[in-house]
Amino acid sequence: MKKQIFHAILTVALSVLLASLVLIVGVLHGYFQDRVLEELAQSTAYIARGIENEGMAYLESSGFRGSRITWVDRDGTVLYDNREDPAAMEEHADREEIREAMLLGHGTAVRQSTTLAQKTVYYALRLSDGSVLRLAETQYSVWMLVIQALQPVTLVMVLAFCLALWLAERLSARLVEPINAIDLTDPGEELAYEELAPLVGRIRSQNREIRRQVDTLRRRQEEFHAITSHMSEGLLVIDRETRVLSHNEAALRLLGAGEPAEEASVLELNREGGFRRCVEEALAGHRCEELLERGDTCCRVFANPVEQDGALTGAVLILMDVTEKERRETLRREFTANVSHELKTPLTSILGTAEIMENGLVRPEDVSHFAGNIHREAQRLIGLVNDIIKLSRLDEGGPAGQWETVSLRTVAEGVLGQLALAAERKQVSLSLEGDCGPVRGVPQIVEEIIYNLCDNAVAYNCPGGSVTVTLSSGGEGERVTVTDTGIGIPREAQARVFERFYRVDKSHSSGGTGLGLSIVKHGAAYLGARVELESEPEKGSRFTLIFPKST
Repeated sequence: MKKQIFHAILTVALSVLLASLVLIVGVLHGYFQDRVLEELAQSTAYIARGIENEGMAYLESSGFRGSRITWVDRDGTVLYDNREDPAAMEEHADREEIREAMLLGHGTAVRQSTTLAQKTVYYALRLSDGSVLRLAETQYSVWMLVIQALQPVTLVMVLAFCLALWLAERLSARLVEPINAIDLTDPGEELAYEELAPLVGRIRSQNREIRRQVDTLRRRQEEFHAITSHMSEGLLVIDRETRVLSHNEAALRLLGAGEPAEEASVLELNREGGFRRCVEEALAGHRCEELLERGDTCCRVFANPVEQDGALTGAVLILMDVTEKERRETLRREFTANVSHELKTPLTSILGTAEIMENGLVRPEDVSHFAGNIHREAQRLIGLVNDIIKLSRLDEGGPAGQWETVSLRTVAEGVLGQLALAAERKQVSLSLEGDCGPVRGVPQIVEEIIYNLCDNAVAYNCPGGSVTVTLSSGGEGERVTVTDTGIGIPREAQARVFERFYRVDKSHSSGGTGLGLSIVKHGAAYLGARVELESEPEKGSRFTLIFPKST
């Protein structure tokens, strides 16, 4: 703005200066021309009186050297000229000033010389005898005067230009200073120029509008942050150059990345091929979905392109933690495979024995043995099916029986009674110690849990070993602890013993279904209880079942 004001002031100053110079030259030129005419008129009148008195003798004796003097007779013949030979001169009757003088008594004329850049001023006066006396004076034209005065005029123009520069700089600075002093964030009420009032009013209005928009954007940003920060899914918004525009903590957690730097590429957060492929496909305008595996976690990435006005502007990536889903899917596949295997084993045995008997290949005295084999495998098959049904009911969370107040000591005594014969065959002693209060639960599930714990303690015990069931009450609730002196469980397998069909060592299989501890885990969860395990190989195991206090 200061530059424009400076140029405007300088232009106006120079224009006024040039216009003034032209006007002055023009005025002076006209003034000088009038003065020349006045002087010529006075000189002509003076010489005319001499001619009237003395005639030609006056002109010849005077020896005029200034103005050009021409005496013309009434018929136009030149009688005298102080510059030229009258005899050689043509008639002057047709000259403008001569004709005018003959008619009016006096006449004037100005004729321009294009070659000499000069003009001649003529003044003619009619004498008493009808002849005409004419005086002529040469005068320079305007441009000739300017050229003759070029040096002083140039000096004046340079001085004027420097003065104009200085004044323009000073004036533009003074004009702009109050404008630059305006506080755009909070312009004051007092203004240096009244003309600034509309501008200041507009600034105030825009400031209010900007503050309103900033508040709206801040509120939306806070709402967006509040929503995305509480999302379990990860969110990443990127532009066409893969720069991260927005993200939430869940995305960083799922990718195992730290806080990205400003304008960092999203590819710096994760360099896996699947993630890169998702980003590239989305920025190419295609939807993409990939599964990322990082350690024990699984993350599914959904990448979608973002378009605005038909042009691709970036992409949005949604990350979902599907670890539990993938784990359940893995368990389902393993369960299906294990069930098929577990069902196939007894069925194959039953089918083979039945075929032998059907073909008459069994001696009469061996029929009871083969029939007993079929009976045992059928019992094993029924037990497996029953355990699967129990697990399915517990998984579904549906009603598994009536909730009642259950005495843990009564249930423990009944379980030990049922296992007494099996323990005797394994040469394992059973004992019950302590006491605790009753709990709220489903009697069948409570009995099934304690039975499976004790049955495993007997099945995986050593000859001469022992199984001790201890009842106690604590701050957390009622506790049932089953301790054995069996083969124990390695530390690396303790996290998996509650999985379905999982066996630590196939060679020590007791012939069970492999679902006992799974039923314990799901049954305890159904009742709101929890199971704790402590075990060392070759030293035994201790399972603790903790029931919440009954209200």
